[in-house]
Amino acid sequence: MKIKRIAHLGLAVNSLDAPQQLYGEHLGLKLTGEEVVETQKVKVSFIQVGESSLELLVPTAPESPVAKFLEGKGEGFHHLALEVEDIHAAVAELKAAGVRLIDEQPREGAHGTLVAFLHPKATFGVLLELVQYPGKH
Repeated sequence: MKIKRIAHLGLAVNSLDAPQQLYGEHLGLKLTGEEVVETQKVKVSFIQVGESSLELLVPTAPESPVAKFLEGKGEGFHHLALEVEDIHAAVAELKAAGVRLIDEQPREGAHGTLVAFLHPKATFGVLLELVQYPGKH
């Protein structure tokens, strides 16, 4: 498996307004867009930080995993995303190694990406997301 870089850090928040103001206006970082990811029941906003980004996550439904996270832990760090060269090969390799996965098949993420999550019990308490960007392999 080839990991290319830290793609983003996911932050669970109750609203986009205050975080966008802090990171965009006060810290001078570039907001690079918002979208709703229906499959994950979240609205996301990306903030560019060098070659990586922060992903702000707001739940769009009470049954969203992010809504459940906010209820239990409050706002804050949600996940670490690593860009991989070939997500299908990465998932197959991890599955064959017996690593506990949330997603045994990649699914659609923001910006047309493919994503797959590893279970935090397999990654020392960190929700880890593998991400492959469109057109990259």
